[in-house]
Amino acid sequence: MSNSELRRRKLKNSANGKSNPTKTKKKSTDAKIHQSLLCLILSGTVLTIFIVLYTDQIPWYLGHKAIDNIAKKFGYDKPSHVVVIDAGSTGSRVLAFTFHESYLGGKLILDKELFKYTKPGLSSFANDPQKGVETIENLLEAAKNEIPREYWPKTPLILKATAGLRLLPPEKAENLLNSVKELFKKTPFLTNDESVEIMDGTDEGIFSWFTVNFLSEKFSGNPANTVAALDLGGGSTQVTFSAVTPASLKETDRIHKAITPNGFVPVYTHSYLGLGLMAARKEIVTLDHGKNTTVISECINPIIKQKKWTYGGKDYFVSGLQENFPIRKKKDNDFYVGEEIPIVDSKKCTKIIQNYVIKMAKPPSELPLKTIFAFSYYFDRATEAGLIDESKGGKVKVGSFKKAAETACLTANTEQPFMCLDLTFIWVLLEKGLGLSSETTVHLYKKINGHEISWALGAGYDLLRG
Repeated sequence: MSNSELRRRKLKNSANGKSNPTKTKKKSTDAKIHQSLLCLILSGTVLTIFIVLYTDQIPWYLGHKAIDNIAKKFGYDKPSHVVVIDAGSTGSRVLAFTFHESYLGGKLILDKELFKYTKPGLSSFANDPQKGVETIENLLEAAKNEIPREYWPKTPLILKATAGLRLLPPEKAENLLNSVKELFKKTPFLTNDESVEIMDGTDEGIFSWFTVNFLSEKFSGNPANTVAALDLGGGSTQVTFSAVTPASLKETDRIHKAITPNGFVPVYTHSYLGLGLMAARKEIVTLDHGKNTTVISECINPIIKQKKWTYGGKDYFVSGLQENFPIRKKKDNDFYVGEEIPIVDSKKCTKIIQNYVIKMAKPPSELPLKTIFAFSYYFDRATEAGLIDESKGGKVKVGSFKKAAETACLTANTEQPFMCLDLTFIWVLLEKGLGLSSETTVHLYKKINGHEISWALGAGYDLLRG
């Protein structure tokens, strides 16, 4: 056999024999790397989901957002709508909320809302219910424009009246509510016999507390980490917080279960009827005047004469002291000039207000331990006094309200005739009525994450999930 034939046979045998050991080992190593990488990715995914869903410090819904966006693109989103009308003492508001159910877990996520406001409040039409109904009808038209027509028949609609109607004679309040019920029978939204009612102050407090904590993303962990909600309305004020201490839990008549995305939690809530800003103002300016509507008050600057003010459907004509009133001399740089400016004696005014507040309020012992959010008239007066920026909100100490009140009482201002009284009432309410110190920080906002702070959000959520 020739040498060339031998070489050909060796090459053939090599081609038909086992594969190259080095190449086989390389393929095996690559496969193991791919398996390890896959396990690492899966482990990381599971760990991320666990952290997002179960760590107290991270809002529960962050892990759902990406999935929800994908589900929406493929038409799997589940929108939910609800319309809430807040018939307050000074005005009526409609809030039309649009939620969607998270694809994982089915929790409600707030997407947007319509907010529209009209004055005066429904209670102002106690003697002409039909005119009051017309204001509500206008708000309903706005809601119909906000919510797609195909969702109207399955969108719940409710109207809840607050302290304004609670303070009316029962017969007049009932006439107003019956007129609104007739209107609701004609709407395309989903209603029932309980869709129109006067809301209990307890519910008002709980729903406000829910709204603040829902928008602030405080429902992801321990309920003790939620914030307290102080709502200062026109006819009443509400104080609500998650109850933790034995002293709070012992007040069983103030403890109620509040719905949250993670279940029910016990909260302390107290509604003070008559400690709303307008109700308190009325009691203070009419002190010692009986049923008279032409009144003189120590808390009004003497330059104010016969200022017309309407509350509860009644006109009052308010003046400051017209004789023996205090004055201050105007100061120009380092010298006092001859001009004398009438002022309010802030000590006398404070004593009047303090007597009224202490008679009406009892400080909740646990409140000073909480982070406190205050809104409605707390926010409005703070912006008007320059304590916070109206568009951004902010934080102030309770003592700042006192300083602002003292400044307002030393100012003769026809544009804001009630500012001295209102600011004095607010700081007295916070310190003497609710037991906060002058150093307590209060968070003041009108909106959180672009959404209105209103009990209506809590009421709407409760209607969809309660």
